[in-house]
Amino acid sequence: MVLVEPEIPNNTGNIGRTCVATGCALHLVRPLGFDTSEKACRRAGLDYWPRLGVREHDSLDEFLAAHDVAPDRLWLFSTHARRVYFDAPFRPGDALIFGSETRGLGRAVLDRFPQRALVMPMVPGERSLNLATAVCAVVYEGVRRCMAGGGLGVDTNGRLILPGVGETVREA
Repeated sequence: MVLVEPEIPNNTGNIGRTCVATGCALHLVRPLGFDTSEKACRRAGLDYWPRLGVREHDSLDEFLAAHDVAPDRLWLFSTHARRVYFDAPFRPGDALIFGSETRGLGRAVLDRFPQRALVMPMVPGERSLNLATAVCAVVYEGVRRCMAGGGLGVDTNGRLILPGVGETVREA
């Protein structure tokens, strides 16, 4: 999960909780609209934040270079895209990239990866979904797709596992 210039701490906190629950890594691309210091996270009651292992990057290019993410493993989410996210062949380890709450992803990013841009369908006239809501819906659609493709499993307690490994998933 990659958030580019997130602005609202509560959204990022909720997204962090979703990432912990689903075994996703969280990458934050600066500038951030809030403080992520240990003190600030403790004050906000983010007791799960240390389990998240969040990573911060100065730019999207820095994230891409540091993690050697191939373009066919990127999925960019935007209200300006035309391809519905239900059609995306999600795989474990894909980078799901969302923009800021007020601006979304910049045109330069969308133009750089036009075949990787996805939209969440909405009724005409609606502007967008809350960022945390959108991320949660996409993550669980990805989980569903990965389970259907055999890339993820669920144990008898309803917990996500890698097939044959028996532990939760935590991708870079």
